[in-house]
Amino acid sequence: MLTRRAALGALGLAVAVPATAAWLRPGARDDGAPLRSLAAQKGLLFGAANNNYWLKRDDFAAAFARDCAILVPEYELKRDLTEPSPGTYDFSAADALLAFSDANGMRFRGHPLVWYASNPPWLDAAILNARDERIFTDYIDKAASQYRGRMHSWDVVNEAIEPADGRADGLRDCAWLKRFGPSYIARAFGAAHAADPGALLVYNEYGLESDLAGHDARRRAVLKLLESLLAQGAPVGALGLQGHITAFGAPIDQKKLAAFLDDVRGMGLAILVTEHDVDDGDGALDIARRDRAVADASRRMLDVVLDNPATAAVLTWGLSDLYLEPQSARDALLRGIPRKLPLDAAMRPTAMHGAIAQALKGARER
Repeated sequence: MLTRRAALGALGLAVAVPATAAWLRPGARDDGAPLRSLAAQKGLLFGAANNNYWLKRDDFAAAFARDCAILVPEYELKRDLTEPSPGTYDFSAADALLAFSDANGMRFRGHPLVWYASNPPWLDAAILNARDERIFTDYIDKAASQYRGRMHSWDVVNEAIEPADGRADGLRDCAWLKRFGPSYIARAFGAAHAADPGALLVYNEYGLESDLAGHDARRRAVLKLLESLLAQGAPVGALGLQGHITAFGAPIDQKKLAAFLDDVRGMGLAILVTEHDVDDGDGALDIARRDRAVADASRRMLDVVLDNPATAAVLTWGLSDLYLEPQSARDALLRGIPRKLPLDAAMRPTAMHGAIAQALKGARER
């Protein structure tokens, strides 16, 4: 777990990464063209989550600049960091990532404005005691205005669906819902649009990709939510499909996923893959088999997503396995570092990197 101190460190990152960085020199193992270039050829953006701690490593910064055309802060725009006490704001860590993004010709996206998690300790009680919606609309205005005209997109509301909570509408029974009811979601989109009318406004959700009953229920609930938001005139512009999938768990049902995305497109919404990674736990110990399984799972999802003309971007949740930790004592002993991202711990392309490259090459042009 990275510390708050690490999150706020390394703010001097505005210098562009030189093309002669060590990872790019002859002899480095590579799968071909940078992913950002392959995506651009099809009118798409490829990128990843990043943070200031990771960018302290020159080899990681070079690899990120090579492959990514859009950056989303991993946690530098979460409210526990940006508003640690009521009315006290600090966007310096996110500003550093924006400077790195600008210096390397990348777009920038924000994550998230309203979420049930990663909030400062004071916020939950403040929500339940709030007199009105300014407890979140004022924050949205502050954060979105801070980057007005600079953001490609914002995850305005994150993970508002939880079918297991038992509501007929599928909404998560969180503090926002308890205090304000379902209207908080549309109100959040309205506030974000007022603060930054040029940004693409995204509803972001997980658990939409696999062939599981829970994913079926979540897909249905997300479609109902999007339909409701549009009927209310909320300025939602896109669905964020997080894309956290597994290599050895429930498979991707490509027909179900394609039908779901067609429904989203039919509403006139764009589609972004916002947090893609592949969990390689509970499977083969052999690295080659694990890598093949991770690559196959990624390709099965991305082939469907990139076939949909509404898809505009693919982002992975991190770029290198370097900072990942084993999920269990067994994995730590037998498997070591997880292999769930496009680059391994030495910044070399993994099989997943190749799978993403092939999916981008096979994507339809926008």
